Amino acid sequence: MAKKRTVRTIHQERTPVRELDPLIRNRNFEEVNCGYTELEAIRESERCLFCPDPKCIAGCPVSINIPDFIQKIGEKDYRGAYNIITATNLLPAVCGRVCPQENQCEGVCTVGENLVPVAIGRMERFIGDLAITNGWVNKPYIQPTKSANGSSFKIGIVGSGPSGMACAADMAKAGCDVTVFEAFHEAGGVLRYGIPDFRLPNTVVDAEIEKLKELGVKFECNVLVGRLFTIEAMIEELGFHAVFIGTGAGYPTMLGIPGDSLNGVLSANELLTRCNLMRARDFPNVDTPLPLGKHVVVVGAGNTAMDALRVSKRLGAETVACVYRRSKAECPARAEEVHHAEQEGIEFHWLSNPIEIIDDGEGSVHAIRCIRMELGAPDDSGRRRPVPIPGSEFEIETDEVVYAIGTNANPIIGQTSKLKLNKRGYIETDKNLMTSLAGVFAGGDIVTGAATVIEAMGAGRKAARGMKAYLGIRDVGPLRVDGSLFGIDAREHNFTRVRAMV
Repeated sequence: MAKKRTVRTIHQERTPVRELDPLIRNRNFEEVNCGYTELEAIRESERCLFCPDPKCIAGCPVSINIPDFIQKIGEKDYRGAYNIITATNLLPAVCGRVCPQENQCEGVCTVGENLVPVAIGRMERFIGDLAITNGWVNKPYIQPTKSANGSSFKIGIVGSGPSGMACAADMAKAGCDVTVFEAFHEAGGVLRYGIPDFRLPNTVVDAEIEKLKELGVKFECNVLVGRLFTIEAMIEELGFHAVFIGTGAGYPTMLGIPGDSLNGVLSANELLTRCNLMRARDFPNVDTPLPLGKHVVVVGAGNTAMDALRVSKRLGAETVACVYRRSKAECPARAEEVHHAEQEGIEFHWLSNPIEIIDDGEGSVHAIRCIRMELGAPDDSGRRRPVPIPGSEFEIETDEVVYAIGTNANPIIGQTSKLKLNKRGYIETDKNLMTSLAGVFAGGDIVTGAATVIEAMGAGRKAARGMKAYLGIRDVGPLRVDGSLFGIDAREHNFTRVRAMV
């Protein structure tokens, strides 16, 4: 029997990960984090205490059995680790890169009470990348489920982001005929248009989408639901038995200050979509232009803001600055992303709030006027409220301002259907994520507002469970000891299915 681990007997330091040199990487789009080698992953696995009551599982929005997959790494059973992760998480190579583990599984890690938490995300990425390299796919036996007329249940998924992909996978595994509709010309949703290659390479997104296709999921791109056809039409005319809406919340927020409409003011969504999805960074070798200023200011300090800052640097801006109304301690971006931005030469103006964008006299941006802030009492978010300091105005010379201050629900679905929306324009759902239209489900950012990739995936899987219940498809789930055997209710023991021949 292996000796019980304690905080004193494990490696005291987290296994470091290799990164590209900041002075080199800020001029290209190569992935910054190089990931663990096999030896590094094994070493880090030895820091897990295998707690009898692992808080990390509860801290994961999709409840990955984290101790078990880490144990498999320690045993060098990497396929076994992959099987454990993908029992609940479809995208380990993605989530291992972009999920805020420090606020989820690693944030409640027992080791973290005394040392730096176990690097769960890095080990998950190691397994996800290994699966891509080796072509691993967990494709179960799938028996088509039939509707009342004898045809397979037909499921429509609107949006190919994390929630849509998770719902599509679960419904395909349930034997349904699943079609995903994507408004853009490539699938992937926010994973494709919103996250730069230096954080999440498109090759990783492509590999994960291929796994969905192997489950039988079909993708229809360049289809804008709400314009080409409506949600109601999908049910009433196109023959879908159920629909899931996972369109995200990509409608940008603007500040509403003087100068908002000047040339040179744009949203981070536009900047990132042009650069990532439409490959404007390769202009003029591609047709998408991306006019970039020599001096760029990004307003906001979330992960999207960090992406916009670092993209601008890589596209050739001479200076790139972040303006944020709170302090670094309240910054919502991942600490790793802020650290990388600082390494790459990004300037930060903490406790500063824009009040005006100044015209150069010809309709373009000349500067941004800000005011210094101080932190007062906490607001509804729990963070200390920023309060202006009278007479502290200052200007930053710039020719481009990028807003990264949050997003709203895309209004197209709400405008073209009879779905019930809340006062902010997000879709309202019941506890099973069904909307006000029977058979239509929704999840992810279009319901909750901006959230993480793994939270969106959790919503997609929850909606799939609700969808299967609505359609009457058995959802066996895990083994249980609450009076059922192999997920089958005790009242159904000794029964067998028979098919009457007519």
